Amino acid sequence: MRIGITRYWRSFVVAAWLVSGFTPATTTAADLVSEWFSGLESIQADFTQQVFDSAGEQMQDSQGEVWIQRPGRFRWDYRSPYRQLIVSDGKRLWTYDEDLEQATVKDLDATLSSTPAMLLSGYRPLEEIMTWEKDTKTGPLNWYRLRPRAADASVEQVRIGFAGRQLDTIEVVDGFGNHTRIHFSAMQRNRKLDDDLFQLQLPEGTDIIGRDQ
Repeated sequence: MRIGITRYWRSFVVAAWLVSGFTPATTTAADLVSEWFSGLESIQADFTQQVFDSAGEQMQDSQGEVWIQRPGRFRWDYRSPYRQLIVSDGKRLWTYDEDLEQATVKDLDATLSSTPAMLLSGYRPLEEIMTWEKDTKTGPLNWYRLRPRAADASVEQVRIGFAGRQLDTIEVVDGFGNHTRIHFSAMQRNRKLDDDLFQLQLPEGTDIIGRDQ
């Protein structure tokens, strides 16, 4: 069953956080997360994304590449199983479905800043949006739990897992129990990104829903 990106974009990827280094073992969890964001300017990575419903049934399995330029700009390029794009130029948010030849556009809104995509892009300072603590989840990764300060059905809880000094996985649970898991690989931090990545060039004849370009 095909599920459009727009259905899940509000709970899909913690928009602002990937990759940073760990501090010494004596550092508190709060200091660690703060340092993780400190100095972050851009990210480029491959990703895989899985979405499960509240019953644990897998609803989506996709792969692609992401670019993030803080503050507020990002490009999530879903390449399989369907080609879809989610692009922000810092002012507007575009979603484009290549097969349907359809795009939607809306203004970025500060009320959406607790969603993963907004967080990754540094749309607002993390401490204004989230609280965080060390997670008790066990396994090969080191986990931290983040919770929105304001009630928001789109994001109830976020976990981030580090493998050594590298961000590896983000898990998001929304208020309806849906679970999104994103795994990153080949991540590059603070490399110079082309501004054109954050401008969506639509083919002629694309059906645009929402604000005009």
